[in-house]
Amino acid sequence: MDMDFSTIVLTIIVVLVFLVVIKAIAIVPQQHAWVIERLGRYDRTLSPGAGFVIPFIERVAYKHSLKEIPMDVPSQICITRDNTQLQVDGVIYYQVTDPMRASYGASNYVSAITQLAQTTLRSVIGKMELDRTFEERDVINSTIVASLDEAAHNWGVKVLRYEIKDLTPPAEILRAMQAQITAEREKRAVIATSEGRRQEQINIATGEREAFIARSEGEKQAQINRAQGEAAAIIAVADATARAITQVAESVRHPGGMEAVNLKVAQQYVDAFAQIAKAGNTLIVPSNLADVGTLVASAMSIVKGTGAPS
Repeated sequence: MDMDFSTIVLTIIVVLVFLVVIKAIAIVPQQHAWVIERLGRYDRTLSPGAGFVIPFIERVAYKHSLKEIPMDVPSQICITRDNTQLQVDGVIYYQVTDPMRASYGASNYVSAITQLAQTTLRSVIGKMELDRTFEERDVINSTIVASLDEAAHNWGVKVLRYEIKDLTPPAEILRAMQAQITAEREKRAVIATSEGRRQEQINIATGEREAFIARSEGEKQAQINRAQGEAAAIIAVADATARAITQVAESVRHPGGMEAVNLKVAQQYVDAFAQIAKAGNTLIVPSNLADVGTLVASAMSIVKGTGAPS
C-alpha cells in the first residue's frame, strides 16, 4: 500500500515537472512578437523562435503580429464644403513596429486608429467641394495617412496606407451629375462638329488659294517663256539679217558682184510695177518711164555708196 502511494506521488511530480517545462518553453512564430510580464510588470519582448518563461512568475501578456494588416474603416456620412452629403468608406493598412508600445500605449490601438481615421476623413472632406472629392482622392489619402501615422507612433503602430473604397453622393446628386456629364458630352460633340466644319472650310479656302497661286505662277512663267522666246526670235532674226547684209557686202566686193546687184535691182523694180498693175486699175509710174536704165543706174549708185569699201 505504501509502495502504491509513493508511486502515485512520483507520477504526479513527474507530470507536474513536465507541465512546468512545457509551460516554461515559449515558441514564437515568424513575424510575431510576444510581450512578457514578470509579476505584472513588463519585462521583455520575445522575438521569433524558442524562448523561456518562468512559470507562475512570468506570463505572455500580449501577442502581436508584425505583418502588414488591412482593416476596414466603417462607412460614414461626410459633409462637403458646399453642404453635400457623401457616404464614404475606406481601408487602412497598418503594421505593429513596437510591441511594447502597442501593448501599453493604448487600450485598443485598432479602435483608436479607426476612430481617428473617421474624424480625420470628415475634416478633410469638409474642406473640399463635391467635385474636388472625386478628383483629389490621392490628396485625401495622403492627408489621412500623415495624420494617423503621427498619432499612431505613440501606440507602436505605423500606418502605411489609407485608401478610399467608395464615395457615394445622394441619388439626386448622382442624377444631376449624370445630366451634367451628358450635357458636357453633347457640348463637346457639337464643338467637335463645328471644328470639323471650320477646318473643312479652311482646307477648301487654302486649296483654292494654293490653286490660284499655282495658276498665276504658271501664267507668269508662260508669259516669261513667251517673252524670252520672242526676244530670242528677234535676236535670231537680227543676227540672220546682219549676217545676210555682211554676206551681200562681201559678195559686192568680188568681181561680178556689182553686175549681179544691178540685175537684182532691175528685176525687183520691174516686179514692183507688175504687182502695182495687178492690185488696181490706177497705175502711178515715174515721168521718165522710158529711161529705166537711168533708174537702175541711180539705184546702183546708192548701192555703191553704201556697200563699197572706203
